[in-house]
Amino acid sequence: MKIIRNIVELRQEVKQYRVTSTGNGKVGFVPTMGFLHEGHASLMSRAHDLSDLVVLSIFVNPIQFGPGEDYETYPRHEEQDLALAERQGVDIVFIPTVEEMYPTQTLTKIMVSEVTQLLCGASRPGHFDGVTTVVSKLINIVQPDQAYFGLKDAQQIAVLQQMVHDLNMNVEIVPCPIVREADGLALSSRNVYLSSEERKQALVLSRSLLEVKGTFDSGESVNVSEIRKMLIALINSSPIAVIDYVEVLTFPELDRINDDVLLHDITGKLIMAVAVKFGKTRLIDNMLITPKEAVSLV
Repeated sequence: MKIIRNIVELRQEVKQYRVTSTGNGKVGFVPTMGFLHEGHASLMSRAHDLSDLVVLSIFVNPIQFGPGEDYETYPRHEEQDLALAERQGVDIVFIPTVEEMYPTQTLTKIMVSEVTQLLCGASRPGHFDGVTTVVSKLINIVQPDQAYFGLKDAQQIAVLQQMVHDLNMNVEIVPCPIVREADGLALSSRNVYLSSEERKQALVLSRSLLEVKGTFDSGESVNVSEIRKMLIALINSSPIAVIDYVEVLTFPELDRINDDVLLHDITGKLIMAVAVKFGKTRLIDNMLITPKEAVSLV
């Protein structure tokens, strides 16, 4: 496994691989902000299965954090990250500094409209401009065939797929299932912020989504408004939960649906998406459902 911190060197390495490869020649890319966990490991594993060369990036991107957010305190552990990457068979780990990625003031940004206007895009203004800008830079640097992202950040996947489509980028955004702890909590680097009590309370997210999924699976006739109210009531059963948003939308379009529309009358996938604060920690979770079967990404 090679560790590269310089853009020119990384480009040379990938170019050399393309010239000398005797396999399928595919480059798989897993962009991360580090502090890796088993959710990231699942992305690396998927990339390893589908690619000849796997490139992992570790970069805490400052331009996707808003004022007062946790850029300075975002958890970092390079040695631990490299050990996990090596176990997963990663070929190259790219770990640039902020100065390497942004050597001068960035005057160009990639902005995706509409699908960024709700959910986390509404709660964190400018966040997705930072995400799309850094991902487009990384894709230009690595030139991968596929880039792998977890569905826990489902809006991020929808935004990036829109960006790739609109800009005719020669890369496929590959969504990968949510990975959860045994008790249902979706894996996140920010889980480390939770106190033991907050972590216990945070289990209400997956429990609520699963309970509503059960209502859907049973064939009960419920509309969008009723589903949202059920989720809100269930989440509020946690005394410390502070809801940011609870939404039921089409996926991946992220279009709003009239409140009185019955779920079983909708064609195509839907997403139940929630963002909730426990103490100072904001967690997101979601579940995808289809009219004929619920798809749980537990």
